[in-house]
Amino acid sequence: MTAVQWVILLVVVAVAVYLGMQLSRRRRSGQLRDQFGPEYDRLVADRDGNRRDVEAELAERAKRRERLDVKELDPADRDRYAESWRKAQLRFLDEPETAVVEADRLVGEVMRARGYPVDDFEQQAADLSVDHPIVVQNYRAGHEIATRHATGQASTEDLRQGMIHYRALVEELLGLEATGDGHEHGPATGATTDAAEGPDAADRAAAEPRTADAGERRAQEAEADKAEADKAEADKAEADKAEAEAADRRAAERDGRTRRTEVP
Repeated sequence: MTAVQWVILLVVVAVAVYLGMQLSRRRRSGQLRDQFGPEYDRLVADRDGNRRDVEAELAERAKRRERLDVKELDPADRDRYAESWRKAQLRFLDEPETAVVEADRLVGEVMRARGYPVDDFEQQAADLSVDHPIVVQNYRAGHEIATRHATGQASTEDLRQGMIHYRALVEELLGLEATGDGHEHGPATGATTDAAEGPDAADRAAAEPRTADAGERRAQEAEADKAEADKAEADKAEADKAEAEAADRRAAERDGRTRRTEVP
């Protein structure tokens, strides 16, 4: 082969290698995006669009997860944790602060029982994101509210939102399925917990006085409208009477003038 042919061959090989690397990188990017979903997008936004760093971190998370001995809970443990979660939701009605603390603690216990390291929150969230990329967002949000509560910076509405975030996480970690009847069913035992209690029940309880107040306001408004309508009707009747009396006076005056002009 001539020198020119060698150069052309090397160029072709280099281009092929480059295209192969690009194709492989795009394939890996697609796989990581499909696997991590919203977690991928969150990290890209946090890293100002640096996808290379994000994908390197997510790939490392996946490798670390493979080294962990994560397992499913046995039915007895699942039922025990499901009962603890039910009690935490019920406690929210009277003690929302305590309920959120219990929910945060319960999540840690469940993760430990399943084999996730729980020494550091950020590492917990990173490990969890490999298997649960959607609800890990709930974990971060719930934990952030629990942290603010510890410093007295969380309102009751914040605590309610925290319990909702924890509920999504607990349901997935325990393998519970929300059903249309408002209960959670464990796939192994069929045990149920009343998911309609807790924050949702608190919402209903809080809504009842608001509904009563709204009904009272509507009744008062209706009464005021009726009074205004009655007054308007009475004013119109008075005006009609006054106009009729004025018309009678004018008619009487015309009759008087007519009689005077007829007298010889």
